[in-house]
Amino acid sequence: MSGTASLHPMLVPMFETVLQRNAGEPEFQQAVLEVFQSLGPIAERRKEYTDWSIIKRICEPERQIIFRVPWVDDKGEVHINRGFRVEFNSALGPYKGGLRFHPSVNLSIIKFLGFEQVFKNALTGMPIGGGKGGSDFDPKGRSDNEIMRFCQSFMTELYRHLGEYTDVPAGDIGVGGREIGYLFGQYKRITNRYEAGVITGKGLTWGGSQARKEATGYGVVFFAEEMLRRVNDSFDGKRVVVSGSGNVAIYAVQKATQLGAHVVAVSDSSGFVVDEDGIDVDLLVDVKEVRRERLTEYSAQRPHTIYTEVGDNSSIWNVPCDIALPCATQNELGEEHARELVANGVKLVAEGANMPTTPAAVHLFQDAGVLYAPGKASNAGGVATSALEMQQNASRDTWDFETTEDRLREIMIGIHDECVLTAEEFNVDGDYVAGANLAGFMRVATAMSALGVI
Repeated sequence: MSGTASLHPMLVPMFETVLQRNAGEPEFQQAVLEVFQSLGPIAERRKEYTDWSIIKRICEPERQIIFRVPWVDDKGEVHINRGFRVEFNSALGPYKGGLRFHPSVNLSIIKFLGFEQVFKNALTGMPIGGGKGGSDFDPKGRSDNEIMRFCQSFMTELYRHLGEYTDVPAGDIGVGGREIGYLFGQYKRITNRYEAGVITGKGLTWGGSQARKEATGYGVVFFAEEMLRRVNDSFDGKRVVVSGSGNVAIYAVQKATQLGAHVVAVSDSSGFVVDEDGIDVDLLVDVKEVRRERLTEYSAQRPHTIYTEVGDNSSIWNVPCDIALPCATQNELGEEHARELVANGVKLVAEGANMPTTPAAVHLFQDAGVLYAPGKASNAGGVATSALEMQQNASRDTWDFETTEDRLREIMIGIHDECVLTAEEFNVDGDYVAGANLAGFMRVATAMSALGVI
Protein backbone atom coordinates (compact mmCIF):
# COMPACT_ATOMS: atom_id res chain seq x y z
CA MET A 1 0.00 0.00 0.00
CA SER A 2 1.36 3.42 -0.88
CA GLY A 3 -1.44 5.94 -1.35
CA THR A 4 1.02 8.81 -1.04
CA ALA A 5 -0.37 10.55 -4.14
CA SER A 6 -3.38 11.58 -2.06
CA LEU A 7 -1.27 13.08 0.74
CA HIS A 8 -0.01 16.60 1.35
CA PRO A 9 3.70 16.70 0.36
CA MET A 10 4.68 17.40 3.98
CA LEU A 11 3.05 14.14 5.06
CA VAL A 12 4.53 11.86 2.38
CA PRO A 13 7.86 11.11 4.11
CA MET A 14 6.01 10.62 7.39
CA PHE A 15 3.70 8.01 5.91
CA GLU A 16 6.57 6.27 4.12
CA THR A 17 8.27 5.93 7.50
CA VAL A 18 5.08 4.37 8.91
CA LEU A 19 5.10 1.86 6.03
CA GLN A 20 8.74 0.94 6.67
CA ARG A 21 8.32 0.59 10.42
CA ASN A 22 5.10 -1.42 10.15
CA ALA A 23 5.73 -3.69 7.18
CA GLY A 24 3.27 -6.54 6.75
CA GLU A 25 0.51 -4.76 8.70
CA PRO A 26 -2.02 -3.74 6.00
CA GLU A 27 -4.94 -2.94 8.32
CA PHE A 28 -2.81 -0.62 10.44
CA GLN A 29 -1.33 1.04 7.34
CA GLN A 30 -4.84 1.56 5.98
CA ALA A 31 -6.02 3.19 9.22
CA VAL A 32 -3.03 5.55 9.32
CA LEU A 33 -3.42 6.49 5.64
CA GLU A 34 -7.11 7.28 6.15
CA VAL A 35 -6.20 9.79 8.87
CA PHE A 36 -3.23 11.23 6.98
CA GLN A 37 -5.42 11.89 3.92
CA SER A 38 -7.43 14.33 6.04
CA LEU A 39 -4.51 16.24 7.54
CA GLY A 40 -3.63 18.37 4.49
CA PRO A 41 -5.52 21.45 5.80
CA ILE A 42 -3.62 21.25 9.09
CA ALA A 43 -0.32 20.92 7.26
CA GLU A 44 -1.16 24.19 5.47
CA ARG A 45 -2.66 26.25 8.31
CA ARG A 46 -1.54 24.71 11.61
CA LYS A 47 1.99 23.49 11.06
CA GLU A 48 2.59 23.12 14.80
CA TYR A 49 0.18 20.16 14.73
CA THR A 50 2.11 18.35 12.02
CA ASP A 51 5.47 18.67 13.73
CA TRP A 52 7.43 15.52 12.89
CA SER A 53 7.80 14.65 16.56
CA ILE A 54 4.02 14.67 17.12
CA ILE A 55 3.26 12.64 13.97
CA LYS A 56 5.99 10.13 14.70
CA ARG A 57 4.79 9.58 18.26
CA ILE A 58 1.07 9.51 17.44
CA CYS A 59 1.67 6.62 15.01
CA GLU A 60 3.77 4.60 17.46
CA PRO A 61 1.99 2.77 20.30
CA GLU A 62 3.25 3.62 23.77
CA ARG A 63 3.27 -0.09 24.60
CA GLN A 64 2.67 -3.34 22.69
CA ILE A 65 2.08 -6.46 24.77
CA ILE A 66 2.00 -9.94 23.19
CA PHE A 67 1.69 -13.05 25.33
CA ARG A 68 0.98 -16.78 25.33
CA VAL A 69 -2.45 -17.97 26.50
CA PRO A 70 -2.44 -21.69 27.42
CA TRP A 71 -5.75 -23.34 28.30
CA VAL A 72 -7.28 -26.81 28.55
CA ASP A 73 -10.43 -27.87 26.69
CA ASP A 74 -13.16 -30.17 28.00
CA LYS A 75 -11.34 -33.22 26.62
CA GLY A 76 -8.14 -32.37 28.50
CA GLU A 77 -6.28 -31.18 25.39
CA VAL A 78 -3.95 -28.20 25.83
CA HIS A 79 -4.35 -25.26 23.43
CA ILE A 80 -2.11 -22.25 22.94
CA ASN A 81 -3.48 -18.94 21.72
CA ARG A 82 -1.82 -15.56 21.38
CA GLY A 83 -2.96 -12.58 23.44
CA PHE A 84 -2.48 -8.90 22.59
CA ARG A 85 -2.89 -5.52 24.25
CA VAL A 86 -1.74 -2.41 22.40
CA GLU A 87 -1.75 0.61 24.71
CA PHE A 88 -1.63 3.21 21.99
CA ASN A 89 -1.95 6.69 23.48
CA SER A 90 -2.64 8.00 26.98
CA ALA A 91 -2.34 11.75 26.35
CA LEU A 92 -6.01 12.31 27.22
CA GLY A 93 -6.46 9.67 29.93
CA PRO A 94 -6.07 5.96 30.71
CA TYR A 95 -6.01 3.61 27.75
CA LYS A 96 -9.58 2.63 26.84
CA GLY A 97 -10.71 0.13 24.24
CA GLY A 98 -12.18 -3.31 23.78
CA LEU A 99 -10.91 -6.88 23.63
CA ARG A 100 -11.64 -8.94 20.49
CA PHE A 101 -11.66 -12.75 20.50
CA HIS A 102 -11.66 -13.94 16.88
CA PRO A 103 -9.39 -16.21 14.81
CA SER A 104 -8.50 -13.29 12.49
CA VAL A 105 -6.87 -11.31 15.31
CA ASN A 106 -3.23 -10.39 14.77
CA LEU A 107 -0.97 -7.48 15.65
CA SER A 108 -1.95 -5.44 12.57
CA ILE A 109 -5.65 -5.64 13.39
CA ILE A 110 -5.14 -4.76 17.05
CA LYS A 111 -2.91 -1.81 16.10
CA PHE A 112 -5.44 -0.50 13.56
CA LEU A 113 -8.21 -0.79 16.15
CA GLY A 114 -6.08 0.93 18.78
CA PHE A 115 -5.11 3.76 16.42
CA GLU A 116 -8.77 4.34 15.50
CA GLN A 117 -9.68 4.22 19.19
CA VAL A 118 -7.33 7.09 20.02
CA PHE A 119 -9.25 9.52 17.79
CA LYS A 120 -12.66 8.04 18.51
CA ASN A 121 -12.15 8.48 22.25
CA ALA A 122 -10.86 12.01 21.72
CA LEU A 123 -14.05 12.89 19.83
CA THR A 124 -16.20 11.94 22.83
CA GLY A 125 -14.64 14.84 24.77
CA MET A 126 -14.12 12.49 27.71
CA PRO A 127 -10.79 11.94 29.52
CA ILE A 128 -9.84 8.61 27.96
CA GLY A 129 -6.89 7.53 25.86
CA GLY A 130 -6.89 4.77 23.26
CA GLY A 131 -5.96 1.11 23.29
CA LYS A 132 -7.18 -2.25 22.04
CA GLY A 133 -6.55 -5.91 22.69
CA GLY A 134 -7.69 -9.45 22.12
CA SER A 135 -6.71 -12.93 21.03
CA ASP A 136 -6.93 -15.29 18.06
CA PHE A 137 -9.10 -17.55 20.24
CA ASP A 138 -12.42 -18.51 18.63
CA PRO A 139 -15.28 -18.74 21.17
CA LYS A 140 -17.67 -20.25 18.59
CA GLY A 141 -18.54 -23.84 19.44
CA ARG A 142 -16.78 -23.72 22.79
CA SER A 143 -18.52 -24.60 26.04
CA ASP A 144 -18.99 -22.08 28.84
CA ASN A 145 -16.33 -23.91 30.86
CA GLU A 146 -13.82 -23.75 28.00
CA ILE A 147 -14.46 -20.03 27.54
CA MET A 148 -14.10 -19.50 31.29
CA ARG A 149 -10.76 -21.31 31.38
CA PHE A 150 -9.50 -19.34 28.39
CA CYS A 151 -10.59 -16.00 29.90
CA GLN A 152 -8.96 -16.85 33.21
CA SER A 153 -5.68 -17.72 31.50
CA PHE A 154 -5.85 -14.57 29.36
CA MET A 155 -6.43 -12.33 32.39
CA THR A 156 -3.73 -14.07 34.43
CA GLU A 157 -1.20 -12.36 32.16
CA LEU A 158 -3.09 -9.21 31.19
CA TYR A 159 -4.06 -8.12 34.73
CA ARG A 160 -0.59 -6.76 35.50
CA HIS A 161 -1.02 -4.14 32.75
CA LEU A 162 -4.50 -2.94 33.79
CA GLY A 163 -5.91 -0.48 36.31
CA GLU A 164 -8.73 2.05 36.51
CA TYR A 165 -6.16 4.84 36.08
CA THR A 166 -3.94 2.87 33.67
CA ASP A 167 -5.82 0.75 31.15
CA VAL A 168 -9.54 -0.10 31.10
CA PRO A 169 -10.61 -2.74 28.55
CA ALA A 170 -14.16 -3.59 27.46
CA GLY A 171 -15.77 -6.00 25.00
CA ASP A 172 -15.62 -6.22 21.22
CA ILE A 173 -16.27 -9.03 18.72
CA GLY A 174 -16.42 -12.34 20.59
CA VAL A 175 -16.35 -10.68 24.00
CA GLY A 176 -19.79 -10.08 25.51
CA GLY A 177 -21.22 -10.11 29.01
CA ARG A 178 -20.24 -13.73 29.65
CA GLU A 179 -16.60 -13.15 28.78
CA ILE A 180 -16.43 -9.84 30.66
CA GLY A 181 -17.73 -11.64 33.75
CA TYR A 182 -15.05 -14.34 33.58
CA LEU A 183 -12.31 -11.75 32.90
CA PHE A 184 -13.36 -9.47 35.76
CA GLY A 185 -13.75 -12.42 38.13
CA GLN A 186 -10.18 -13.51 37.48
CA TYR A 187 -8.88 -9.94 37.85
CA LYS A 188 -10.66 -9.66 41.21
CA ARG A 189 -9.34 -13.04 42.31
CA ILE A 190 -5.71 -12.23 41.46
CA THR A 191 -5.62 -8.66 42.81
CA ASN A 192 -7.90 -9.22 45.82
CA ARG A 193 -9.61 -5.91 44.98
CA TYR A 194 -13.12 -5.09 43.75
CA GLU A 195 -11.83 -2.50 41.32
CA ALA A 196 -15.04 -2.13 39.30
CA GLY A 197 -13.63 0.66 37.11
CA VAL A 198 -10.93 -1.58 35.65
CA ILE A 199 -13.21 -3.12 33.02
CA THR A 200 -16.47 -2.01 31.43
CA GLY A 201 -19.42 -3.82 29.94
CA LYS A 202 -20.14 -5.48 33.28
CA GLY A 203 -23.49 -6.90 34.33
CA LEU A 204 -26.00 -4.54 35.93
CA THR A 205 -25.85 -6.33 39.28
CA TRP A 206 -22.07 -6.04 39.62
CA GLY A 207 -21.04 -2.58 38.52
CA GLY A 208 -22.36 -2.29 34.99
CA SER A 209 -24.23 0.58 33.41
CA GLN A 210 -27.72 0.78 32.04
CA ALA A 211 -27.76 1.23 28.24
CA ARG A 212 -24.18 -0.06 27.83
CA LYS A 213 -25.07 -3.07 25.68
CA GLU A 214 -27.32 -0.88 23.54
CA ALA A 215 -24.89 2.03 23.35
CA THR A 216 -22.90 1.40 20.15
CA GLY A 217 -25.96 0.48 18.10
CA TYR A 218 -28.04 3.33 19.53
CA GLY A 219 -25.13 5.72 19.08
CA VAL A 220 -24.69 5.06 15.37
CA VAL A 221 -28.42 5.68 14.84
CA PHE A 222 -28.32 8.89 16.91
CA PHE A 223 -25.38 10.09 14.78
CA ALA A 224 -27.17 9.20 11.54
CA GLU A 225 -30.31 10.92 12.84
CA GLU A 226 -28.32 14.16 13.20
CA MET A 227 -26.90 13.76 9.68
CA LEU A 228 -30.44 13.43 8.36
CA ARG A 229 -31.71 16.31 10.47
CA ARG A 230 -29.02 18.55 8.97
CA VAL A 231 -30.55 17.97 5.52
CA ASN A 232 -34.13 18.26 6.81
CA ASP A 233 -34.80 14.52 6.76
CA SER A 234 -35.36 11.69 9.26
CA PHE A 235 -35.45 7.90 9.69
CA ASP A 236 -39.22 7.87 9.39
CA GLY A 237 -40.28 5.51 6.60
CA LYS A 238 -36.71 4.82 5.45
CA ARG A 239 -35.73 1.37 4.26
CA VAL A 240 -32.64 0.28 6.24
CA VAL A 241 -30.13 -2.57 5.90
CA VAL A 242 -27.85 -3.45 8.83
CA SER A 243 -24.92 -5.83 8.37
CA GLY A 244 -24.07 -8.08 11.28
CA SER A 245 -26.37 -9.51 13.92
CA GLY A 246 -24.28 -9.09 17.04
CA ASN A 247 -24.63 -6.53 19.79
CA VAL A 248 -24.07 -3.44 17.63
CA ALA A 249 -26.35 -4.55 14.81
CA ILE A 250 -29.18 -5.70 17.09
CA TYR A 251 -29.50 -2.39 18.88
CA ALA A 252 -29.01 -0.35 15.72
CA VAL A 253 -32.01 -2.25 14.35
CA GLN A 254 -33.97 -1.59 17.53
CA LYS A 255 -33.33 2.15 17.67
CA ALA A 256 -33.82 2.70 13.93
CA THR A 257 -37.15 0.88 14.20
CA GLN A 258 -38.16 3.05 17.16
CA LEU A 259 -37.45 6.12 15.03
CA GLY A 260 -39.84 4.90 12.33
CA ALA A 261 -37.44 3.13 9.97
CA HIS A 262 -38.27 -0.12 8.20
CA VAL A 263 -35.24 -2.41 8.77
CA VAL A 264 -35.40 -5.25 6.27
CA ALA A 265 -32.08 -7.16 6.47
CA VAL A 266 -29.35 -8.35 8.84
CA SER A 267 -26.45 -10.77 8.34
CA ASP A 268 -23.95 -13.05 9.99
CA SER A 269 -20.73 -14.65 8.74
CA SER A 270 -22.67 -17.35 6.86
CA GLY A 271 -25.41 -15.38 5.13
CA PHE A 272 -28.12 -12.78 5.41
CA VAL A 273 -31.86 -12.71 5.93
CA VAL A 274 -34.35 -10.36 4.26
CA ASP A 275 -37.56 -9.79 6.22
CA GLU A 276 -39.88 -7.48 4.30
CA ASP A 277 -42.20 -7.27 7.32
CA GLY A 278 -39.36 -5.66 9.25
CA ILE A 279 -36.73 -7.40 11.39
CA ASP A 280 -38.29 -8.78 14.59
CA VAL A 281 -35.89 -7.45 17.23
CA ASP A 282 -37.17 -9.66 20.05
CA LEU A 283 -36.68 -12.79 17.94
CA LEU A 284 -33.25 -11.57 16.80
CA VAL A 285 -32.18 -11.07 20.43
CA ASP A 286 -33.45 -14.54 21.35
CA VAL A 287 -31.67 -16.22 18.43
CA LYS A 288 -28.36 -14.34 18.59
CA GLU A 289 -27.89 -13.24 22.21
CA VAL A 290 -29.80 -15.84 24.21
CA ARG A 291 -29.39 -19.03 22.18
CA ARG A 292 -26.33 -17.98 20.16
CA GLU A 293 -27.72 -19.58 16.98
CA ARG A 294 -27.19 -18.70 13.31
CA LEU A 295 -29.61 -16.54 11.32
CA THR A 296 -30.95 -19.69 9.68
CA GLU A 297 -32.83 -20.20 12.96
CA TYR A 298 -34.36 -16.71 12.70
CA SER A 299 -35.47 -17.50 9.16
CA ALA A 300 -36.88 -20.87 10.23
CA GLN A 301 -39.17 -19.12 12.69
CA ARG A 302 -40.25 -16.50 10.11
CA PRO A 303 -41.16 -18.66 7.06
CA HIS A 304 -41.90 -15.65 4.85
CA THR A 305 -38.28 -14.44 5.09
CA ILE A 306 -35.55 -15.12 2.52
CA TYR A 307 -32.22 -16.45 3.79
CA THR A 308 -29.26 -16.36 1.40
CA GLU A 309 -25.81 -17.80 1.97
CA VAL A 310 -22.92 -15.42 1.35
CA GLY A 311 -21.26 -16.13 -2.00
CA ASP A 312 -19.43 -14.50 -4.87
CA ASN A 313 -22.65 -12.98 -6.21
CA SER A 314 -24.66 -12.59 -3.01
CA SER A 315 -24.24 -10.03 -0.27
CA ILE A 316 -26.46 -8.12 2.09
CA TRP A 317 -25.37 -5.01 0.16
CA ASN A 318 -27.35 -6.29 -2.84
CA VAL A 319 -30.54 -5.49 -0.90
CA PRO A 320 -31.92 -2.06 -1.98
CA CYS A 321 -32.12 0.47 0.86
CA ASP A 322 -32.18 4.17 1.72
CA ILE A 323 -29.78 3.79 4.64
CA ALA A 324 -26.96 1.27 5.10
CA LEU A 325 -25.41 0.63 8.51
CA PRO A 326 -22.34 -1.65 8.26
CA CYS A 327 -22.04 -3.13 11.76
CA ALA A 328 -20.08 -6.36 11.25
CA THR A 329 -16.31 -6.11 10.75
CA GLN A 330 -13.47 -4.31 8.98
CA ASN A 331 -13.42 -3.99 5.17
CA GLU A 332 -16.75 -5.79 4.74
CA LEU A 333 -18.11 -3.20 2.28
CA GLY A 334 -16.00 -2.94 -0.86
CA GLU A 335 -16.12 -0.86 -4.02
CA GLU A 336 -18.42 -3.19 -5.97
CA HIS A 337 -20.87 -3.35 -3.08
CA ALA A 338 -20.75 0.43 -2.77
CA ARG A 339 -21.43 0.79 -6.48
CA GLU A 340 -24.51 -1.41 -6.17
CA LEU A 341 -25.77 0.48 -3.11
CA VAL A 342 -25.45 3.78 -5.00
CA ALA A 343 -27.21 2.32 -8.04
CA ASN A 344 -30.03 1.17 -5.75
CA GLY A 345 -30.45 4.68 -4.33
CA VAL A 346 -28.73 4.62 -0.94
CA LYS A 347 -28.78 8.07 0.68
CA LEU A 348 -26.74 7.55 3.85
CA VAL A 349 -24.07 5.15 5.13
CA ALA A 350 -23.01 5.29 8.79
CA GLU A 351 -20.46 2.86 10.17
CA GLY A 352 -21.31 0.85 13.28
CA ALA A 353 -18.22 -1.36 12.97
CA ASN A 354 -14.58 -0.25 12.92
CA MET A 355 -13.38 0.60 9.40
CA PRO A 356 -15.96 -1.63 7.65
CA THR A 357 -15.80 0.35 4.39
CA THR A 358 -12.78 0.08 2.12
CA PRO A 359 -11.07 3.33 0.99
CA ALA A 360 -12.29 2.87 -2.60
CA ALA A 361 -15.88 2.43 -1.38
CA VAL A 362 -15.64 5.52 0.82
CA HIS A 363 -14.46 7.63 -2.12
CA LEU A 364 -17.25 6.25 -4.29
CA PHE A 365 -19.89 7.21 -1.71
CA GLN A 366 -18.46 10.69 -1.32
CA ASP A 367 -18.22 11.25 -5.08
CA ALA A 368 -21.85 10.12 -5.45
CA GLY A 369 -23.04 12.61 -2.83
CA VAL A 370 -24.03 9.91 -0.32
CA LEU A 371 -23.92 11.06 3.31
CA TYR A 372 -21.12 9.00 4.86
CA ALA A 373 -20.03 8.76 8.52
CA PRO A 374 -16.76 7.06 9.56
CA GLY A 375 -16.81 4.65 12.49
CA LYS A 376 -14.50 6.72 14.66
CA ALA A 377 -17.35 9.25 14.88
CA SER A 378 -20.56 7.27 14.39
CA ASN A 379 -19.74 4.23 16.53
CA ALA A 380 -18.24 6.14 19.46
CA GLY A 381 -21.37 5.56 21.55
CA GLY A 382 -20.04 2.32 22.99
CA VAL A 383 -16.84 3.73 24.42
CA ALA A 384 -18.65 6.91 25.51
CA THR A 385 -21.05 4.85 27.60
CA SER A 386 -18.14 2.80 28.90
CA ALA A 387 -16.70 6.07 30.17
CA LEU A 388 -20.08 6.81 31.78
CA GLU A 389 -19.84 3.38 33.44
CA MET A 390 -16.41 4.37 34.77
CA GLN A 391 -17.94 7.58 36.18
CA GLN A 392 -20.64 5.60 37.97
CA ASN A 393 -18.07 3.14 39.35
CA ALA A 394 -15.86 5.97 40.61
CA SER A 395 -18.75 7.65 42.44
CA ARG A 396 -20.30 4.36 43.65
CA ASP A 397 -23.49 5.40 41.88
CA THR A 398 -25.92 3.98 39.32
CA TRP A 399 -28.06 5.85 36.81
CA ASP A 400 -31.35 4.77 35.30
CA PHE A 401 -31.68 3.82 31.64
CA GLU A 402 -33.24 7.11 30.54
CA THR A 403 -30.50 9.19 32.19
CA THR A 404 -27.74 7.17 30.53
CA GLU A 405 -29.46 7.13 27.13
CA ASP A 406 -29.97 10.90 27.31
CA ARG A 407 -26.24 11.38 28.07
CA LEU A 408 -25.38 9.08 25.16
CA ARG A 409 -27.58 11.05 22.79
CA GLU A 410 -25.99 14.34 23.97
CA ILE A 411 -22.50 12.94 23.37
CA MET A 412 -23.35 11.69 19.87
CA ILE A 413 -24.92 15.03 18.95
CA GLY A 414 -21.78 16.73 20.27
CA ILE A 415 -19.53 14.50 18.15
CA HIS A 416 -21.67 15.17 15.08
CA ASP A 417 -21.56 18.92 15.60
CA GLU A 418 -17.80 18.86 16.24
CA CYS A 419 -17.24 17.02 12.95
CA VAL A 420 -19.42 19.51 11.07
CA LEU A 421 -17.86 22.62 12.64
CA THR A 422 -14.29 21.37 12.17
CA ALA A 423 -14.96 20.52 8.53
CA GLU A 424 -16.35 24.02 8.01
CA GLU A 425 -13.33 25.58 9.77
CA PHE A 426 -10.95 23.85 7.35
CA ASN A 427 -13.11 24.42 4.24
CA VAL A 428 -14.12 20.80 3.72
CA ASP A 429 -17.82 21.33 4.49
CA GLY A 430 -19.95 18.21 4.64
CA ASP A 431 -16.96 15.83 4.78
CA TYR A 432 -17.54 13.85 7.97
CA VAL A 433 -14.35 11.83 7.45
CA ALA A 434 -12.16 14.93 7.37
CA GLY A 435 -14.11 16.59 10.18
CA ALA A 436 -13.72 13.57 12.47
CA ASN A 437 -10.04 13.05 11.70
CA LEU A 438 -9.12 16.73 12.05
CA ALA A 439 -11.04 17.23 15.29
CA GLY A 440 -9.75 14.05 16.91
CA PHE A 441 -6.19 14.62 15.77
CA MET A 442 -6.04 18.19 17.10
CA ARG A 443 -7.31 17.18 20.54
CA VAL A 444 -4.71 14.44 20.90
CA ALA A 445 -1.86 16.47 19.37
CA THR A 446 -2.59 19.46 21.64
CA ALA A 447 -2.38 17.25 24.74
CA MET A 448 0.78 15.50 23.53
CA SER A 449 2.46 18.84 22.88
CA ALA A 450 1.53 20.12 26.34
CA LEU A 451 2.93 17.02 28.04
CA GLY A 452 6.36 17.26 26.42
CA VAL A 453 8.32 14.60 24.56
CA ILE A 454 7.33 11.43 26.43
